[in-house]
Amino acid sequence: MSSAPAPVLTATDPSTATDPSTGSAGIRLIVTDMDGTLLDDAKRIPPGLWDTLAELRRRGVLFSPASGRQYATLAREFADVAEGMAFIAENGTYVVRDGAELSSDPLEPAVAAAVVRAVRRLAAGGVDVGAVVCGKRSAYVERGDEAFLAEVRRYYVEHRVVEDATAVDDDVIKIALFDFGSAERTTAPALAPFAATHQVVVSGEHWVDVMNRTANKGAALRRLQDELGITPAQTMVFGDYLNDLKMLDAADWSFAMANAHPDVVARARHLAPSNNDNGVLRTIARVLGLEA
Repeated sequence: MSSAPAPVLTATDPSTATDPSTGSAGIRLIVTDMDGTLLDDAKRIPPGLWDTLAELRRRGVLFSPASGRQYATLAREFADVAEGMAFIAENGTYVVRDGAELSSDPLEPAVAAAVVRAVRRLAAGGVDVGAVVCGKRSAYVERGDEAFLAEVRRYYVEHRVVEDATAVDDDVIKIALFDFGSAERTTAPALAPFAATHQVVVSGEHWVDVMNRTANKGAALRRLQDELGITPAQTMVFGDYLNDLKMLDAADWSFAMANAHPDVVARARHLAPSNNDNGVLRTIARVLGLEA
């Protein structure tokens, strides 16, 4: 960690932050979660994003979305500015830059199938839940009802309804479960047997992800830093939920959103305005001295 602290941006009034230290000039990589962080609660791109990305590119600062969303979804969202951008997709299990895979961490097929069968049992027991089998090429689901597919489409532009999600011909990098109730209270505890050997991560109010123990946004970010020769002191990170915790650890300039999960606020070194107050862009502008 760098010895000089980053300026603190308060949630209520970022204009009261101290002036950026000289260390801010060394930032070379900015990584942000999407939902609840960069996007507002209506899932909208914040005003000024494209101008900010153009200025970051001019300054030689790499911008990287890090999300539970699939690569195809992120690539579509940033299609006009994707050249040179690194995408940390599927909660760190799949990292792509300029169409080339930088890293991946696929599940063993037997484990993926076991999770799908566990979700089937949950659903049979009355839990309103469905599994999204996340492959490198596509996502695969067994539920075909419109309510479930509407949630899937938000994050998985490439998806297929299949009869048997345990038999897909793809590298499965993650199993995501959507629970129409509380994922933290219902689905995650039901997957406790998998936590002995794999990660069971609550990634949102309604989402739980099952991944290899070695897979997370933080591990993916550290591999990206090594690939590019960028240090934690040169990295700025934004997050709001539990799947962002290890990513925050990989950056000296770590920011929790004002409305983040309490554990994220406790873990981050600094606090940014909320996602509904354009907190990511306002913080970047303040720390790097960009025009608002």
